[in-house]
Amino acid sequence: MRISTQQYFDTSATRYTDNYSSVVKAQQQASSGVRVQTAADDPVAAQRLLMLQQQKDMLAQFSGNITSIQNTLTNEESVLTAISNTIQAGSQLALRAGGVTSDADRKSIAVEVGALEDQLLGLLNSKDSAGNYLFSGSKTDTPPYSRNNDGTYSYQGDENELSLQVSETLNVRTGDTGKTILEGAVNTSRTQSNYLAPATAPVPPAISPPLVDDHKVAISAGLVGSGIDYTKQFADGQPYKVTFTSSTQYVVTDKDNNNITSQMPGNGTFDSTKEGSASINIRGVKFDITVDLTDTATGPDADALVAGREFSLSAKPDAFNTSRTPSNTSSAQLTNGQVSSAAGYASTFPNSGVLIKFDDTDATAYKVYAQPYTANSKSIGEGVINAGTPPAPNTITAAGVTFEVSGTPNVGDQFSIGNSTQKTQNALDTLSQLRQALQQPADGIPGARVKLQDALNAAVANLTSSSDQVDNVRGSIGARQNALTVQASENTSVGLANTSTMSALANVDMGEAAINLTLQQTMLEASQLAFVKVSQLSLFNKM
Repeated sequence: MRISTQQYFDTSATRYTDNYSSVVKAQQQASSGVRVQTAADDPVAAQRLLMLQQQKDMLAQFSGNITSIQNTLTNEESVLTAISNTIQAGSQLALRAGGVTSDADRKSIAVEVGALEDQLLGLLNSKDSAGNYLFSGSKTDTPPYSRNNDGTYSYQGDENELSLQVSETLNVRTGDTGKTILEGAVNTSRTQSNYLAPATAPVPPAISPPLVDDHKVAISAGLVGSGIDYTKQFADGQPYKVTFTSSTQYVVTDKDNNNITSQMPGNGTFDSTKEGSASINIRGVKFDITVDLTDTATGPDADALVAGREFSLSAKPDAFNTSRTPSNTSSAQLTNGQVSSAAGYASTFPNSGVLIKFDDTDATAYKVYAQPYTANSKSIGEGVINAGTPPAPNTITAAGVTFEVSGTPNVGDQFSIGNSTQKTQNALDTLSQLRQALQQPADGIPGARVKLQDALNAAVANLTSSSDQVDNVRGSIGARQNALTVQASENTSVGLANTSTMSALANVDMGEAAINLTLQQTMLEASQLAFVKVSQLSLFNKM
């Protein structure tokens, strides 16, 4: 086979170039320590390296999320600690007020309670470092709580708890909502007692109990001690009627007039002269009996004073709070909401509340919408103002609830209505009720001390319930922080394994790289010498 000079030179040049490229590549590997510099160097390793790099980037993001959540939870825990301290301070004031004997001193305590109320509202409306409200859920630009016109408080956030991913399979909540922190606190004061006129006048008539309450005998509003018994038994049997047969005996009947006295501890017997011995424990609720026997001898006279008095024991009806839309052009208010149709209320009134919007052309007509209201919302009811005969007020009815209308609404006026089922009560409302109770005069007013004591007992019990709820949330924060610590450690371990695998795939053994570089340099030098020797040959050298 004949080989032309040009062909020989081309082949030699190609081999020389290849050898030179190998030397350059070996030098790059030795100097950088990286074996896989392009996908062509090792396609399989390059693919794995790409996947490992993506995992590395995800781990970096997870690490950032963990740091962000830890900072947020630390901030939240600090705020919750302050909230818990504020609630406990309110409970201590309620206990202190129980030993105060003058209206002036109680009003002084009411001022302190009001300060705690404002402090708690500010804490619940705390913001994070980015200016977002901590406890509004996904509505981070909306204050969680606002004070209504009637002095109650409404939660304005939502129940969407934000979370971040901290591993491929784990999401952790970044915070808690006001709904979780306070709105779930059990309301232990969701019952009431009402004095009823006696059915028959006892003998002797001269000391028979009056048809109006003289507050000589009182039954407290009651405190729920067992939520299970209350739900399963008390609610179904109410209203109950308590009839006193003497100064030491009573009879209890349920709504169907069944005598259930035998279910009461003590079987209807009490002793008003001994503390802790005068109470009615009925299906998870405790009602205290107070009998004022001042200037009345025990025995027949005391029996005559007490016997025949009747009280109704029942659950408190749902309460309603209303707020005017700031854009309203009138000063009209909707007040004193009362359920007028139990069936309509149960089937129509949404859990989120309603919006009442007066017509844009006729201020006497209105429509009812479910909250949250949007331009596309469909009305769930409508009506017109019912003009009351003076002195009766004008009224409107929405979703089974009737409200009194004070003032004259203008066209386009809107009112937001929320309801409270009494099952739960937030600490803000509890402090507000405590403050208002302490502001009411009680000195020398028959029955006022009993009402005040009811308010104090309710405040202590409900603040304790709220404190427990806050402690539960604080416990969940601790659990999340522990989970983040464990996950951070796990992510670090995965990251180290990731780095080790990437190093094994991409990096070169320096000893091997040095040997390979020497080999490639030797091969290059050999090809150079061979090319020089062969290129000097000619036909005349063979002659």
